[in-house]
Amino acid sequence: MGGRGAGKTRAGSEWVRSMVEGDKPEDPGRARRVALIGETLDQAREVMIFGESGILACSPPDRVPVWEASRKRLVWPNGATAQVFSAHDPESLRGPQFDAAWADELAKWKKAEETWDMLQFGLRLGDLPQACVTTTPRNVAVLKDLLERDSSVVTHAPTEANAAYLAESFLEEVRRRYDGTRLGRQELDGILLDEAEGAFWTLGALEASRVAEAPALDRILVAVDPPVTGHGQSDECGIVVAGLVAEGPPQEWRAYVLADRTVQGLGPTGWAKAVVEAAAEFGADRVVAEVNQGGDLVETVLRQVDPLLPFTKVHASRGKAARAEPVAALYEQGRVHHLKDLGDLEDQMCKMTAQGYTGRGSPDRVDAMVWALTELMIGPAAQWRQPRMRIIV
Repeated sequence: MGGRGAGKTRAGSEWVRSMVEGDKPEDPGRARRVALIGETLDQAREVMIFGESGILACSPPDRVPVWEASRKRLVWPNGATAQVFSAHDPESLRGPQFDAAWADELAKWKKAEETWDMLQFGLRLGDLPQACVTTTPRNVAVLKDLLERDSSVVTHAPTEANAAYLAESFLEEVRRRYDGTRLGRQELDGILLDEAEGAFWTLGALEASRVAEAPALDRILVAVDPPVTGHGQSDECGIVVAGLVAEGPPQEWRAYVLADRTVQGLGPTGWAKAVVEAAAEFGADRVVAEVNQGGDLVETVLRQVDPLLPFTKVHASRGKAARAEPVAALYEQGRVHHLKDLGDLEDQMCKMTAQGYTGRGSPDRVDAMVWALTELMIGPAAQWRQPRMRIIV
């Protein structure tokens, strides 16, 4: 899995060569019959075979295969062949058999699962038939299933891994625009961003909420979701900074998630220092912390670091999903914006559903974010809606 321009095509071409070539041009290699599968026949031909990093460009003069256009296949001097297939036509893989396959950009195939299934039935020749997949990751079932299999070996390459062969202006522009965003982590760093079905937040919605910087803020909070324990294997201490622009009535207020300062394994004094440092860095008006687990100890630990720290306790009377749902509604209304470099927080957000958190561990970053936005927007709005006594003279 790699970012755009990371060298995935070159890696696939060299892998095919390593499978079909022997010690000498006419010596047999480990594979004799290879499947080359692209999203379309045109893309397979133009990228995987004739591309600048395709098989023909990577082969030395005495080992260059011959392209037989009428049969849509490559033939090597040693007799090995590679047949081209389109992921738009899974049924074309019904019948042929192979001892190796190269699947390019699997995550963008429209019929990925059907095509991959048909390939598996045909990958049955030799002692150890293998497939090489080169792709920029996307949140699709077939890729996630592959990553979970014990038989899969995974490598990663960011776009910068191939910087020597990319335009410097390209690297500068894409990093300036996408660095610190979920889209950048996927398209440039080659990281699979999981998104649970029915999640309160999606990749698209979070990217739509992104802003380069926050305006002048009327209030800034640091919200804390402290761990029960403080050893290296304990849950994270969620620390999220958010601010508010309070223009007009509360239903028109806008919030900005400014930073994620979450820490893990530092012990009570360690995470308390991280909270105080975050408050000082952003000039926070107040620290809000959930005290269900630690009770008064949470405040005590924070006061030991900063006795004058403005502090508010909050108690969770409902489950995490129930608390997150009204905050998710604020996002749907376009009233919450994210700055960059919130990738880990956003990963957790995209795994929070009405049925609960689908990721590993506890969503401590999301909890902290929910407390921050609840204190900034939902609490004041609820007070604003309270009926007031009318005095008629």
